[in-house]
Amino acid sequence: MEELKPITFAELNLDPQILRAVEDEGYTVPTPIQAKAIPLVLAGRDIMAMAQTGTGKTAAFTLPLLQMLLPHASTSASPARHPIRALILAPTRELAIQVEESVETYSAHVPLRSTVVFGGIDIKTQKPALMKGVEVLVATPGRLLDHVESRNLQLNQVQVLILDEADRMLDMGFMPDLKRILALLPKQRQTLLFSATFSEEIKKLAQEFLRNPEVVEVARRNTTAETVKQSIYLVDQTHKHSVLADLIRSRGAAQVLVFTRTKIAAGKLARALEREGILADAIHGDKNQQERLKALDAFKEGKITALVATDVAARGLDIDDLPLVVNYELPSNAEDYVHRIGRTGRAGASGEAISLVDSAEEKMLLEIEKLLKRTFERERPEVSNAPPRSQSSRPASHSPRPISHSTTHTATPREPKKSAKDDWFDKPYEPTSNTPVIETQASLMSRKPGKPVAALLGGLGVKR
Repeated sequence: MEELKPITFAELNLDPQILRAVEDEGYTVPTPIQAKAIPLVLAGRDIMAMAQTGTGKTAAFTLPLLQMLLPHASTSASPARHPIRALILAPTRELAIQVEESVETYSAHVPLRSTVVFGGIDIKTQKPALMKGVEVLVATPGRLLDHVESRNLQLNQVQVLILDEADRMLDMGFMPDLKRILALLPKQRQTLLFSATFSEEIKKLAQEFLRNPEVVEVARRNTTAETVKQSIYLVDQTHKHSVLADLIRSRGAAQVLVFTRTKIAAGKLARALEREGILADAIHGDKNQQERLKALDAFKEGKITALVATDVAARGLDIDDLPLVVNYELPSNAEDYVHRIGRTGRAGASGEAISLVDSAEEKMLLEIEKLLKRTFERERPEVSNAPPRSQSSRPASHSPRPISHSTTHTATPREPKKSAKDDWFDKPYEPTSNTPVIETQASLMSRKPGKPVAALLGGLGVKR
């Protein structure tokens, strides 16, 4: 049987300027979700696309969206020529930022404007871009409604609505906000719903938001990438920190994404790894947007080795060639396990995911195995009793004071520190003469009588 030739982006009826941006990124062959979804979107169909994380969902809706908006592209400076025609909703700030970056990337050669709005920063800083006009707006639901109430934007010309990671939006309680937003949009529109996993609640949402949607599924529901090696290590909670530090050192990985369940645990673990000499930082909901972006950028640039995160980072983080994900604590929701380990092994690359499981988490592990319809082999790693490493194990570029390990180096002796004590106080007492004392006593006796003065403990003191 003759093997079918893979389809190329050039065969998807995309404009040459859009194809040019795709080629600039080094892509020629679409992923399965892109190959299936793009023609349907271009045909004007509502779609419900199910694909595991890391398969290229963002480009699957961004590329056809730009193609459909090309007739409205304009170089005019007038805001009236740039109304919001496409609205993309994302559950988290990080995902919203990354989606908008993809829109900017693929619209590099066409005169279409885009911007992103999200909470956590001053709303006034986002107003100027909206006032200039944009065709594509990426937003988190809450901040979008803030701008609506402030009359910074209008949604009456939206032609396409895209819900990215819709299941996560429901998990985060965005359903009331979504219904309010839906009421602001034209009834005649195209709606695209994308997510890595779908539940019965998502199907109900699709019935309200979509019209006769085409279902696009390129992987079995709630599956993990075959390119990710998954391991389960049975470790007591008290030993997890030592095992994690040994894992990071033994793998020699430049980047390790570590997940905890709580914000407090994330912060404590990041500080503990720092004490071990492992460059680390934490990212969670209590940190403001600037702090979170700073930590994420440092991780992507290799300035830190370990990024400790809560599930706020389980969706939307797109890190090229991330080699290792560690579940320091299993998630309470089994489906979040799929999203966590989906940060590695993206777009066909290989990766590794290791979960540290203590006896109290055995029930969570069983729920994950039930969801994935597989049983993991349990392993017991050796626990190192070595004392924590000092900060001298940091790379020299990050060490506050370079330390030389050369045996020929001779340190320059320091000058002895001078004592702050005056030597006069150490000399033995040497009376010079009794005369001054006698004269002093005589002078006191010769003074005129004064008024009685009350003593500290009552009564009358000596006369002065």
